Amino acid sequence: MTPNTKNMSLEARIGADQPGDKEKLRCVDVVEHETKSSSETDLHILIKHRIPQTDVSSERGSKPEVKLGHGDTGDDNMDESVFWNTKVFPVLQEFESFAQGDAVSDEIVGELCNACSGLHNALAERGMLGRQCKKRSAILRTLFRLIDVGSDRLNLTIAKLILALNVSGNNLLNICKLVFKISRNASNDTLFLNGCILDSLLSLLHCEDVWSKGEAVLYCVGSLKLISGNTALSRLLLSKGFISVLLQLSKRLMHGPSTSANVTSHKSEGEGQHIIAGHILVQVTAVLRNIADQSESRPSFLSNKSFSTLCLILENHRSDIDICINVARIFSKLSTYTECCHALAETPRCCSLFLDLLGKYSRKQDLVVRLLFTLGNLTAKCTEARERVYEEEGGIDVLLDLFQVYQETPSPPEQFHASEREDVLVKLIRLLANLAIHPTVGTALAANTLCVQLLLEVLECRCVQDSEELLVNAVATINNLSFYQGMSSVVRAQHTHISQLLLKLLLSSSMDVVLEATRVFGNLSQIKDVRHFIMQHKVEQYVVTLLDSKTPDVCFSACGVLINLSADPDNRAMLRAEGTVQKLIDCLRDFGPQDWHLAAVVCQTLWNCSLDGELQHAEELLEILWLYTDRGALQWPSDDGVRQVQEACWELLFLPVAEKLRQSFHIEDTTVIIP
Repeated sequence: MTPNTKNMSLEARIGADQPGDKEKLRCVDVVEHETKSSSETDLHILIKHRIPQTDVSSERGSKPEVKLGHGDTGDDNMDESVFWNTKVFPVLQEFESFAQGDAVSDEIVGELCNACSGLHNALAERGMLGRQCKKRSAILRTLFRLIDVGSDRLNLTIAKLILALNVSGNNLLNICKLVFKISRNASNDTLFLNGCILDSLLSLLHCEDVWSKGEAVLYCVGSLKLISGNTALSRLLLSKGFISVLLQLSKRLMHGPSTSANVTSHKSEGEGQHIIAGHILVQVTAVLRNIADQSESRPSFLSNKSFSTLCLILENHRSDIDICINVARIFSKLSTYTECCHALAETPRCCSLFLDLLGKYSRKQDLVVRLLFTLGNLTAKCTEARERVYEEEGGIDVLLDLFQVYQETPSPPEQFHASEREDVLVKLIRLLANLAIHPTVGTALAANTLCVQLLLEVLECRCVQDSEELLVNAVATINNLSFYQGMSSVVRAQHTHISQLLLKLLLSSSMDVVLEATRVFGNLSQIKDVRHFIMQHKVEQYVVTLLDSKTPDVCFSACGVLINLSADPDNRAMLRAEGTVQKLIDCLRDFGPQDWHLAAVVCQTLWNCSLDGELQHAEELLEILWLYTDRGALQWPSDDGVRQVQEACWELLFLPVAEKLRQSFHIEDTTVIIP
């Protein structure tokens, strides 16, 4: 590997920070809809007019002083009427004794919850859940009236039992609204964690006929979205196959109502179903966005082929900006992990879809920044992704158009804050840097006048104090483009102007900026005029001081410049006079056993410096070379894999040049320039 190939700025050199997701999870973004039977929105008013009257006593008794009993299920052969009179009716009577607005202690609430759970268990063991119980309406009437007690803990227990009784229509809708109301309070998260109602909510999402329950499903998913912001609850949901449930629900929503669904064929109702489906998918993608924060979610996302489903959602609902942003946030989170990144990159048309959305929503900063971040992650890890972005018709034009939009000096009224504009540019330029790693793409971008011009404008108009990350990415991209120095390269043609801009950056207080600027000089110093510029402006003195940095990357980049400068006979004496040889020997001693590639470049630089005269500090150098060329005298890592890599670098990169340097310090006409 030649020294300047290491000047190529790979992903590790450009920060891949996650875009900030500061949205509060507990916002109210489920819109309540009027029910078909009433224009009232108050839950309890709807309930009182919905449940038919039964023979359950409505008399209000005094509050019980003792704990309400669960009641066992008794003999399985017990007649249903006997079971009702002994196990169900007494509990319902106790429930009826509580009036709306009466003060109820926590102890009594606990007893009511236990009694409700006991009733649930008794009905379950008798097989009387669902619609099997003949007096089901009486149970429902009493349970709905018990909601008036006003306890969230009790209401969640009641909701679980009512859902188990397989209610439908407005009854189902209002119970889902009740659960949603409870979920809006973060202090109620423990109720969901301990109350086991999650299974009931997930069961509702399994329904095949989602269209007849659309609004109820909307509130159900909205509740799950709110509580999924709680880490413990999101992990519990994951353990219940939550991601698979949501993805299957999404597929049913996108396929539309089946022919067997109980829906009319009227156009207006069909449009209403499409609207409800869109609302539900907003909530579904928001839940998945929350779940994606958990590292434990990655296997579920991978095993359920979620990326293709999410891309399908994005494609079918590209006109819904909320869905687009939610899916983009999911991808931006998951694409930071290598296995997810490769899975997304293998999803057909994902890059094409992202570029299309970037063109469509170029002014939607929160969407743009996440799509660019995701594409940056894909192109950092996948060669195929670099090719797809480049080969997509108009893809590079979309990126450069975005560059111009967010680079332009804003005029009032300003649509974006300065920090938002810069965040987009940071992610966009990082993407260009990663694209340029591919030889075909890099050559094309280096020859693109607009691309190079926009990058140079960043260097001209920004200062390190205010825009350090942006400048680091811009210089890193120029470095990658400077790797391709064909006749069509605009970077090569602009080498004088670029050198002048880099000269200012070398004096920066940011070592990251200095490192990237040095790397560019390492590539451009292959050009004779650039080597002359460096010596004329005393840049080599600063480069030599970088050898004292005690940082392998900085020393390597400095050697990349020095090895090219020392190829010119006129420069060698000046370099030796500036103490270059001693600093190179110090680098060899300090870093050799840890980085044999760096050690090889140091030896090559020393070789060039010695070509027209006796090398300084020869005895010290020989001592190091004798030690480093003796395999048996070296200490190798105990890990077999690491040792094999280090031994290969030592044998293939370091040993040949080190032995040649050791054997002779004066060989004419063997000048080495970085190819």
